[in-house]
Amino acid sequence: MNTQDAELVVRLQQDEVSAFDTLYWKYHQAVYRNIFKFVKEQIVTEDILQEVFAKLWEKRKDINPSQSVAGWLFVISFNLSVDYVRKKLREQTIHKELLNLDFDDDYSLDRKNIYEDQYQLLEKAIAQLSPKKRKIVTLCKLEGKTYDEVAEELKISRNTVKEHLSIAMVKLNDYIQKNKEHNKYIVLFLLFLNYHD
Repeated sequence: MNTQDAELVVRLQQDEVSAFDTLYWKYHQAVYRNIFKFVKEQIVTEDILQEVFAKLWEKRKDINPSQSVAGWLFVISFNLSVDYVRKKLREQTIHKELLNLDFDDDYSLDRKNIYEDQYQLLEKAIAQLSPKKRKIVTLCKLEGKTYDEVAEELKISRNTVKEHLSIAMVKLNDYIQKNKEHNKYIVLFLLFLNYHD
């Protein structure tokens, strides 16, 4: 758990705009990169980014300070990106079976539970990793840092970062696949999670 982030979330829940600003400037680039790799459109990415942080403010009272706010942002950005892709596919009249995904109304009706399930699953998957791999996944995937930045911060080589991350992603994929229950969006979630810089 990131103690600084936990303190920021507590302050955010006390309606401190400065805490929101700090979280925005800390994570907006990572969130932007994750969204852009998925939707591949700059203007759309910027719109979704703003929506992610609007939700951070709107849902601030619901966030658990003891859990990763980076993970929360990651999950929200994933779900908003899926929303956009679904809408785009419908507008282009591409048949939904092309992706073998059943985009039915359950997604919209049960969205809060889906967010929470994905968030919890991601947290639990990362918790299964060794401390070093957990740190590398958090820095690379949730905080959006490059291999070089992580290598410098942890005082290890770039190759070591890549090796640890590759092994960690296999373990995360295995854990998520085994514990996915009936989440229809798990394939997209893993795709979103697996992008490398």
